[in-house]
Amino acid sequence: MTAYIIRRLLFIGPTLLGIITLNFFIVQAAPGGPVEQMIARLQGMEVSATTRLTGSDTGEVAGGGSADTSASKYRAARGLDPALIKKIEKLYGFDQPIWMRYLKLLKSYIVFNLGESLFHGRSVMALIISKLPVSISLGVWSTLIIYLVSIPMGIRKAVSHGSSFDIWSSSAIIVGYAIPGFLFAVLLIVLFAGGVYFDWFPLRGLTSDNFASLSVWGQIVDYFWHLTLPVTAMVIGGFATLTMLTKNTFLDEIGKQYVVTARAKGLRENRVLYGHVFRNAMLIIIAGFPAAFISMFFTGAVLIETIFSLDGLGLLGFESAINRDYPVMFGSLYIFTLMGLLLKLISDITYTLVDPRIDFESRGQ
Repeated sequence: MTAYIIRRLLFIGPTLLGIITLNFFIVQAAPGGPVEQMIARLQGMEVSATTRLTGSDTGEVAGGGSADTSASKYRAARGLDPALIKKIEKLYGFDQPIWMRYLKLLKSYIVFNLGESLFHGRSVMALIISKLPVSISLGVWSTLIIYLVSIPMGIRKAVSHGSSFDIWSSSAIIVGYAIPGFLFAVLLIVLFAGGVYFDWFPLRGLTSDNFASLSVWGQIVDYFWHLTLPVTAMVIGGFATLTMLTKNTFLDEIGKQYVVTARAKGLRENRVLYGHVFRNAMLIIIAGFPAAFISMFFTGAVLIETIFSLDGLGLLGFESAINRDYPVMFGSLYIFTLMGLLLKLISDITYTLVDPRIDFESRGQ
């Protein structure tokens, strides 16, 4: 297993390189980059605002300059001095050729220097770290609740297949799956956050303004008080997939010969179910954990974070894509991809813990 782990760790580097390279050149080729974004902002500002943005060199720019072709590259640059366009390009590093920017990016990422945000005025790493508490809270608790509820429910549905419990529970989770998370979030606000009926839960932030002055127990209560509605909105649609996957996997295993043999030997049903069936049935569920966690952690919470005013990684990634904040886009992609690859490795290791018969190393994988 050690050799397999080492091979997988060595494979992470080329995978990261391929993903970053592909996305770098695709994004760079897309219109509406940071230079165009700044030009569009300048076109809507007064001269005084432009003066503040360009600093002490503005006098030189405002004084005019020779005709230059740099402005012709940007359709929105009409009426702006070519020298100003050059300063904006230099500010964002676009005065260098694309291959030089690419090599500079790779050199920085090797030492985990993700650069500076173009529009936030902070380092990308500091931005990501500042957003982590929200995203970790939503991702971890949502995934934990989904697994703690869906797996026992799926097992119960498999054991009582065709019963009234199986039928009504299937109907309930399918209805929950059909309701979009953001729509359910709005419904929760209307019902429980002062919308129309009750005003039981807060609408903004992960903690209260007086969080630091609360006791330890008070901080715990306040934390979960703020998380209740957003986590509920996120998990409501997550039960269906895992519950049905657990049920179908257990049904498939229950019908196999080794289960019939175990029952014929007189083993108790719980021993058969959790001592034999569980180990085999859980393999496919474990395999899907990294994808489920990453999806819940980073991509599934964008609208939920927006609706409940939670400033997390999902909202940061969305805003950086809209604003073409390239350092944040690529830095987030780098971190997310690295975490996904490491979680996949952890998933494979968990395979062997659940079922020691699985040996990735002997298979040369």
